[in-house]
Amino acid sequence: MHISRPTKPDNFFVAGISYKKTDAATRGQFALSHVHYDEVLKLAPQFGLDALFILSTCNRTEIYGFADNASQLIDLLCTQTTGDAETFTKLAYCKQGDEAIAHLFKVGAGLDSQILGDYEIVGQLKQAVKFAKDRNFINSFMERLVNSVLQASKSVKSDTALSGGTVSASYAAVQYIKENVTSAANKKILLIGTGKIGRNTCKNLVDYLGATDITLINRTDERAIELAKELNLHYAPMAGLALQVAAADIILAATNADEPILLKEHLENKGNKLIIDLSIPYNVATDASRLSNIKLVNVDTLSKIKDEALQQRAAETPKALQIIAEHQANFMEWYRMHLNAPMLQSIKAMLNKIAVSHQHELNNPHTRCPYIAAEQKIQQIMNSIAGKMRNESTQGCYYIEAINEYMSAVAVKNKH
Repeated sequence: MHISRPTKPDNFFVAGISYKKTDAATRGQFALSHVHYDEVLKLAPQFGLDALFILSTCNRTEIYGFADNASQLIDLLCTQTTGDAETFTKLAYCKQGDEAIAHLFKVGAGLDSQILGDYEIVGQLKQAVKFAKDRNFINSFMERLVNSVLQASKSVKSDTALSGGTVSASYAAVQYIKENVTSAANKKILLIGTGKIGRNTCKNLVDYLGATDITLINRTDERAIELAKELNLHYAPMAGLALQVAAADIILAATNADEPILLKEHLENKGNKLIIDLSIPYNVATDASRLSNIKLVNVDTLSKIKDEALQQRAAETPKALQIIAEHQANFMEWYRMHLNAPMLQSIKAMLNKIAVSHQHELNNPHTRCPYIAAEQKIQQIMNSIAGKMRNESTQGCYYIEAINEYMSAVAVKNKH
């Protein structure tokens, strides 16, 4: 996999859709499971791409990477989605260079989340990047960028109240139940899916709702069994789904299944039920959601819930943006130094070579300029040159400047 494209900010793009312009049903057409993600990466070289990652959550699908243009990324992504590239392009935002970098910083800090300050995005971002890195699609630029984003996110969380309280879709689901279901803690609850979001939802049900009659089902039984033991809850195999659905008062679905898990035959004539669908694509079949005995709530509905801390979190946005700006500036400084590293190494090698050639003179005790002094002077010159490279946007004659400065220092020493 050898793609000859410069790794520089101008070639860095993000193309994505989010809750801002699309509803959950539309986002579901472009959501990716790990299987689809893996296929995208396998196909990437055919599209002239070798550095990218995909962030697919309940409120966004974004593809970040180095390309000649954003359409390369979109066309690749849509090879594995039910929605087509034309539809995606109409709904998408595309950002390049500094704008793409700034966008990732905002996403990582929860500033672009459907629920402001939602910190679950950090885990989702880490997972998305790890998946690509394990398959050799994360280059040094992207790795450093993501690390900077995560550091900025950590600073925002610790130094502002943007994520004050507990803010996430899983927490909002519990708040919705508390506000809309009488004696909610005593209801029989079924949670389908014990991945990261399902696990967080389950803990919130226990911690904030005080619920104990919770049954867990997962497509991989071991994960549900493990969580059930940890929290002293019930477990049922996926084969028993229909029976558990019929018995439940409240159902929360949080799987990453490509097809609906809850079907009409599961719910028809099974009594009144509240279903909270935290999944994209939907876990509830369209015809099932229309049943008169079903009250369905999805992630878009949950995002409209306004808790008491929302106004306080929104007021922290300027402070969060300032923190992000500082981390972004530090990242760009690293990039400039990374870009100049080969030249700096070459200049230092050249100065060392000159020093060695004059070593017999420099080691003469009458010159009072032993070789150690030459090393110190070289380092001073390198620090000076590095500073100029960092502060100047144009390339200077650094080789000539370094030689002149070094030889001038030698001449002064010899004079004494």
